[in-house]
Amino acid sequence: MGLVLGGGGVTGASFHFGTLFALEMATGWDPADADVVVGTSCGAVVGGILRSNALTLEALVGDAAGREEMADTLGKRLYKRSRPRGLIRWLRHGVVPGLARPGLQLTVGSPAPYTTDGIVEWMRDQIGDAVDEWPERPTIVVGYEVEGRRRVAFGTEEAPDTSIGQAAAASSAVPMIFEPVRIQGKRYVDGGISSGTSADLLLAADEPLDLVIVSAPMASVETRQGARFYESILDRLGGTALADELDAIHEAWPDTDVLVLRPDRTVLEEARPNPMSAAAAVPAFLRTLRAMRTELARPGVWSVLERHLLVPNHR
Repeated sequence: MGLVLGGGGVTGASFHFGTLFALEMATGWDPADADVVVGTSCGAVVGGILRSNALTLEALVGDAAGREEMADTLGKRLYKRSRPRGLIRWLRHGVVPGLARPGLQLTVGSPAPYTTDGIVEWMRDQIGDAVDEWPERPTIVVGYEVEGRRRVAFGTEEAPDTSIGQAAAASSAVPMIFEPVRIQGKRYVDGGISSGTSADLLLAADEPLDLVIVSAPMASVETRQGARFYESILDRLGGTALADELDAIHEAWPDTDVLVLRPDRTVLEEARPNPMSAAAAVPAFLRTLRAMRTELARPGVWSVLERHLLVPNHR
């Protein structure tokens, strides 16, 4: 079984927590047992914690007494101030090449106000020294190399060796918010530059997987009331990339069942318009739990879960 955890910021991580908790509660299946995990941006962070069997409610909310305290603590932890630098490198590797492909390419390698050190520290609090290693079970973290302007799948033979903490930090380095992460002399930023999901990387598995589950916070087919113009654009881009990746999976593995779990309008109301908001983490998580109770019970979804994941005698 393959598990794909897409990008989506802080609220995207909340969506993954809620979705994975809901799957386990409904079926008894432990998501940490997935044969392959592919994580991008926040999905890389959640995937690293999942592979260490540390995906718990405490990992999300800590020991905060309330939402405000939790948001304040999480915000201070994740957003560590940096000294923006690298303007010349950005002009050379981001702006100039990006002029040929206007859009996110222009932001690659940009100076930023925050460092990803806080992300690594937060992961260390959850999984200890495992943050400095790589999970034993197949795990792929998607980053984007600034100099080479290409997608890099950490955890595969073609990518440089690194730790799950550094790879997740690189994958989460949203341009213009977090500064790039340097790994073996190369700089890397958010893997979502290439795709919010990169589900096609599952095709590197030794044999076809019987089930693929994609948790896609930034590929919603719904819109929230009063949505900002960029929300629909990002969802459309994410959905288009995901559709192409799913087509490739269906073509290569015609017998594989695929489930795509996306945020509905109720989740979007909490998660948007700023998916990087620490204050929205708990509300988005709670909305996801409620939404997934309905989504997983739908006949077309439940029949697939029952066939592949339902633990005998689970109630």
